[in-house]
Amino acid sequence: MDRLQRGLLRQGMRLELGPMLRLAGPVVAAELGWMAMGVVDTIVVGRLGAEAIGAVSLGNALYFAVAIFGMGLLLGLDALVSQAYGAGDLHECHDWLVQGLYLAAIVCPPAMLVMWAVDPLSDHLGLNPEVLAGAKPYLRAVIWGTPPLFLYAAFRRYLQGMGLVKPVMAALLSANLVNGLMNWVLIYGKLGAPAMGVAGSGWATTLARIYMAGFLVAYALWNDARSGSGLIRTSLAPRLATIRRLVGIGLPAATHILLEVGVFALATTLAGKLDAASLAAHHIVLEMASVTFMIPLGLASAGAIRVGQAIGRGEPAAAGRAGWTALALGAAFMTTAGLTLVTFPGPLIGLFTDDPRVVATASGLVLVAAAFQLFDGLQGVATGALRGAGDTRTAMLWTLVCYWFVGLPLGWSLTFQAGRGVIGLWIGLAAGLFVAGLALLNAWRRRADALMRGEFTLAGAGVGH
Repeated sequence: MDRLQRGLLRQGMRLELGPMLRLAGPVVAAELGWMAMGVVDTIVVGRLGAEAIGAVSLGNALYFAVAIFGMGLLLGLDALVSQAYGAGDLHECHDWLVQGLYLAAIVCPPAMLVMWAVDPLSDHLGLNPEVLAGAKPYLRAVIWGTPPLFLYAAFRRYLQGMGLVKPVMAALLSANLVNGLMNWVLIYGKLGAPAMGVAGSGWATTLARIYMAGFLVAYALWNDARSGSGLIRTSLAPRLATIRRLVGIGLPAATHILLEVGVFALATTLAGKLDAASLAAHHIVLEMASVTFMIPLGLASAGAIRVGQAIGRGEPAAAGRAGWTALALGAAFMTTAGLTLVTFPGPLIGLFTDDPRVVATASGLVLVAAAFQLFDGLQGVATGALRGAGDTRTAMLWTLVCYWFVGLPLGWSLTFQAGRGVIGLWIGLAAGLFVAGLALLNAWRRRADALMRGEFTLAGAGVGH
């Protein structure tokens, strides 16, 4: 890229900044709302002790190792709906939603069966028995929230692809009120309800997911009645070729997320082989890192939408500028987040626990988390930008290499062979994130260069039936 091209790119990014922020703001708030539910669960059950915190962590890790695959299959809607919307074809947007709902209905029953199978298998993983005793009833409760979770995921991707992000934000933020109230009622037995302990947190999560799905379905129907967009008149006939097209983009995205979530789920399982304080510290710092990651995750969704809509309009250079703008914002935020973690580790850990064993262990983990913030943000936003261009395979392949062939083996070796404990696990994961961040940044650079040169076509992006 020569000096003139770089100048035009910077100028274009300045013009893109306003639209990107207007779209990213509600999406980021929605991601924070999603993450806040897990944080609230941790804080509320924290009064029950380190074992209860570990149980919620382990239960969530086991659940999302399966559920995230089904949700990931629907990520293809990001590219397909946004590109159709950019091309001005609302009918196609609606049709993608219908076929996405069929896909969710196909995937949900086997996903739930696998989750039920995880319960008895967990007895043979060598986990801390006190933690496992709470994790199993928690898992049994959250399984019932899977159908509304998949329904919510389909409607969210559909609405976001058309730039309707504020209702998604409203659904998640208000769901936190439902989740918080039901946690208080069901964990501690308030308002006449039985005190269910950790299992109550699982049932609170399920009720919140039912609420979230109902909110987005109601909004989509209301918006259609108000605008006359034609959603209610869309054919409900399943189109196998269209579903296969959605799976073609969604399957690599789902595999990528499964690999990413799976490595952290396995890391949590490995931490479960250590003492309860190590597992609790691991969960608390993972929650912190997950909270900061919600901003680049929201920017990734916004970037995917802006990239996809620009490609749908037939403006590939604008798509390249949109991706770079999202990356610049993500890098700026995650650099700030890393500095914040280094500066205020004690107060942040103190939000979760005052157990001196947990605080001591978590203090070291926070420094490792601070070190990988920038690279975590780069890989997250680059994945979204590539997804908007219809490329979900690149992130999948690099995730496999960086997390499973670099990060996890190194972390296992440091933890169990070198005797470094849970911090060794985190050093390994950090190494994987370093490589992933740089690799996916370079992958987006190559794709953006092609976009800026006009070498990327609508047909290549996969628009249309």
